[in-house]
Amino acid sequence: MSGSLKSISEGSTLILTLSNPEFKNALGPEIYAAGIEALNAAENNRDIRSVVITGEGAVFCAGGNLQRLQANRRESPEVQAQSIEGLHNWIDAIRTYPKPVIAAVEGAAAGAGFSLALACDFVVAADNAVFVMSYSTVALSPDGGGSWSLARALPRALASELLMCGERISAQRLHALGLVNRVSAAGDALTQALQLAENLNARAPNALASIKELINDASTNTLSQQLDSERDHFVLNLHHANGGEGIDAFLQKRTPQYR
Repeated sequence: MSGSLKSISEGSTLILTLSNPEFKNALGPEIYAAGIEALNAAENNRDIRSVVITGEGAVFCAGGNLQRLQANRRESPEVQAQSIEGLHNWIDAIRTYPKPVIAAVEGAAAGAGFSLALACDFVVAADNAVFVMSYSTVALSPDGGGSWSLARALPRALASELLMCGERISAQRLHALGLVNRVSAAGDALTQALQLAENLNARAPNALASIKELINDASTNTLSQQLDSERDHFVLNLHHANGGEGIDAFLQKRTPQYR
C-alpha cells in the first residue's frame, strides 16, 4: 500500500494528513507528488494563509517503507534516486513556500518523518511524541534534509549524536534544544497547531512571506547582503496596503483586517 495525502481546509488553514496506517504513515512517491501539488494550489489561494502537516492516527510518520526500500535494491539505483528526488522536491517546496507551515506530531516521527517535521517552520509535538533519525540503525544515511536541518540548528556534537546514534529523542528534549516550538498533551498536537495557525492567519501574509524568505537566506548571506534584503523587504511591506492597515489599526487601537 503506497499511502495517500488527505487534504482538508479548516478556516484559513490547509490540513495535510499523511495517510498510510498499515505502515505507520510511511512516505512514498505518491505522497511527495500530492504534497507538492497541494502546496502549489494553496499558494495561489488567497483564502489559505497557513498549512498544517500531520499524520493519521497516533503516529506522525515512520519515514520510508522498508519493504519498498528492500525491493528497490533489486532495481537500478536510479529508481531509488528518483524516489528521493521526489521527497527532496517536496521538502524544498515546504522550505520555500511563502506561507507558514506547521508540523503537528503525535507518536513517532522517524527517519524521513523527522526530516519532514524539521522542514516545517514550526513544530508542535505531543508530550508522548518521539523523534528518531533511524537511518544508521539500518545502515543508511539521512535524506529529506535531516542532516542539513540538524547541522544548522545544533552544535556539531549534538547533530552527530542524533544522526549517528539513532536514539529516540523525546519532544521535551527537542523543545529544550529549540527544535520543537510547543509541547501539547497527547492527542492535542493538531488542536494546538491549529491555534498557532489561527494566530499566524491573523497577521499580514506579505509580511510573513518576507520574514520566511529572510530567515531562509540569512545563513548564506553576508551581513551586508542581509541588511540590503531587510531594507528592500521593509520598504515593500511599508508601501503594501497591509502596511497602512497595520499602522492605522495599531494607532487606532483596533484589530487590523489584512488582505
